[in-house]
Amino acid sequence: MLMLDRAPTTVGVPGDGVPPCRYCAPGRETAPAGDEADPAWLSHLYLCRGLSTYAIGEATGLDRQRVTRVLRKAGVPLRPRGTGRLRPLRRDDPPGLRQLLTSLYQEGRLGSPQIAAITGMPERTIRDRLRRSGIAVRTRGGWNREDRQTVPAEVLDDLYTRLGLTAEEVGRRLGTSRNTVLRSAHALGVPVRAGGAVPVQGPEEIELVQALYADPLITAVLDARDVPRVPPGAPLWQRCPEPVPLTAPLVKDLYWGCGAGLAHIELLTGQPAMTVRGFMRRAGIPLRHPGGRTPFLRRWRASRQAVKPSRTGPAPADRRGYHERCRMRLRQEQALRNRRRADGL
Repeated sequence: MLMLDRAPTTVGVPGDGVPPCRYCAPGRETAPAGDEADPAWLSHLYLCRGLSTYAIGEATGLDRQRVTRVLRKAGVPLRPRGTGRLRPLRRDDPPGLRQLLTSLYQEGRLGSPQIAAITGMPERTIRDRLRRSGIAVRTRGGWNREDRQTVPAEVLDDLYTRLGLTAEEVGRRLGTSRNTVLRSAHALGVPVRAGGAVPVQGPEEIELVQALYADPLITAVLDARDVPRVPPGAPLWQRCPEPVPLTAPLVKDLYWGCGAGLAHIELLTGQPAMTVRGFMRRAGIPLRHPGGRTPFLRRWRASRQAVKPSRTGPAPADRRGYHERCRMRLRQEQALRNRRRADGL
């Protein structure tokens, strides 16, 4: 890379118009024999060559602190610490950089470190050029939302809804986990059947996103915290391209106040469940004991069970007529039996 030339001087800062030193003449760019700590030579390296005290120490074999003392005794004004050497000349970006970044980052799904290794540009520069080009930068870390495996909606409709396979069986056929199948179904708005080793009375299917938005406690928290409502129908990173920032009051209200789980908070905020867990650990928010249904799901099932008609009997409003019909049916059956007995049948 091209470096800005410093004005050759013996004393003073570069560019102050002082005549060049004797070592700047052609053929004199060699260290003096036998004395690496010559003040004139060290001044030449510092002022004319633009080397730092660290670089001078490595080149001459002297201690950096000794180099600093010799320069100060020679009257050389030292630059403030942290200033460093002059920056290289800024060059324009190579032609076609935007198209290359789009191809590598969006189509090839490469990360900024991999693109930096291919292009020879710093990773920080790559991310800066992505933002300047208007390319949406993916979230960083091991829990990248965009790199999650997602089961397409048509596959879920065929295997899970139409054929009635369980989430574990669908995952076994697709080579993925049961959690991936359920997470994709919830995000895409596919009704999920209630599972469990022991059958539990109550609703058999749930559309989780709609159930979350319909819960009065969660609705109150979302309104109070100005959290937008995003309908299902797409993966998490498409539903929430800009996740809701996590705060301790918001997470406490959703987790402990509303009884939502980590996966529920993920669907409401767009933040991955593991990110929510890590935030809770750093914020000192305790977790509930593992196992069982969350308080939100128990509340949802109880509310659906209360409004759902009973399968074993009529509704309370029809109970009186139901009893009358039962008594009439019993009288008819008793009369039929008496008639058959009298006929000797």
